[in-house]
Amino acid sequence: MDLTQTAFGTWGGGRFMHFGEAVDDQRFIALIQLAHQSGIRTFITSDVYGVGRADEMLGAALAGIDRDSYCLVGMLGHDIYEGKREGSRGYPRFTDPALRSRDEYTSYLKMATEKSLERCRAESFDLVMLHNPDERGYADASVWEAMSALKEAGLADRLGIAPGPANGFTLDLIHSFEQFGELIDWAMIILNPLEPWPGRLTLDAAAKADVKVLTRVVDYGGLFHGTMKVGHAFRDGDHRAYRPDGWVEAGLEKIEQMRPVIERHGLSMLQFASLWNLAHAPVQSVAPTFIQEAGEDALPVEDLLRDFAALPGENPLSAEEVEQIAHVGDNTGCMVLKGASNRHEESLRPDEWPMRSELLELAGRHGLGEEW
Repeated sequence: MDLTQTAFGTWGGGRFMHFGEAVDDQRFIALIQLAHQSGIRTFITSDVYGVGRADEMLGAALAGIDRDSYCLVGMLGHDIYEGKREGSRGYPRFTDPALRSRDEYTSYLKMATEKSLERCRAESFDLVMLHNPDERGYADASVWEAMSALKEAGLADRLGIAPGPANGFTLDLIHSFEQFGELIDWAMIILNPLEPWPGRLTLDAAAKADVKVLTRVVDYGGLFHGTMKVGHAFRDGDHRAYRPDGWVEAGLEKIEQMRPVIERHGLSMLQFASLWNLAHAPVQSVAPTFIQEAGEDALPVEDLLRDFAALPGENPLSAEEVEQIAHVGDNTGCMVLKGASNRHEESLRPDEWPMRSELLELAGRHGLGEEW
């Protein structure tokens, strides 16, 4: 089964990412079951979330449900088996030369996929995505040969790539499409009406390579949940509290400029953001972050999920409205992007590396300039 328009990611609910309040095990499992009951048919997990715990909880939630009734997406990339967690950097990528050589990629991915499937209580994934790859993941043919072996072994029907965890990797991703597009079925990127850049820069290349796009952070840190107000108080440890001061207020101001379009079509905020993403031809699936905000009067996360599940099947947004919204939300240059960059002379982190000449040539062909 291929991915559906609406998707649920196990990073929601505050369990494995520090957004809002963390729901307990019972409520998290019930949330997944509610998603299926509400018509959501794509479920995304990663072995690194909770070091396998997300897989286990997804498997428990979907136990007894017809496997043919939903699409199961697994993401692999961080070595949680032999790698050692490095503080905020997390677990190293399996492609780290300190862990293994290229000729060991295939055996590692097969092992990691089988273990993830066992935790998910499934025999195969509908899609396996290369999760948060380092430079080798975008450019090394041996990585994609190892990924392809998962299909040959019957462990995955489709393959994909999921850059992250931060935003960027634009040239690297386009390069992957051009080099390995025949092997890549899906790519996951960050995209929403307040963050059209840099995600939209990759869409033409994705379409040309016949790569479908799944988008995350559709809700822009919860702002498109429609419940955050000026002066919103974040609980201690919430990742969003470390964003630049005033990001909530600046976002809300832009959303007010978008409101006539939202109200014209009778949409909720989350539905609007999701449909804006889906209005871009390669984008065929969206996965918001479902956040249980802190406070007794906070909207239950279950209500957010129901609202998303009720997404209209037909997109009412016109091409003119899509561009109008992109203009209002334009965030070009608002952050330092991850991936290949002229800023780096050597690779000191797994998500930053020096620019390569072929990437600058690619940028020129795609009209993306030289400032990277």
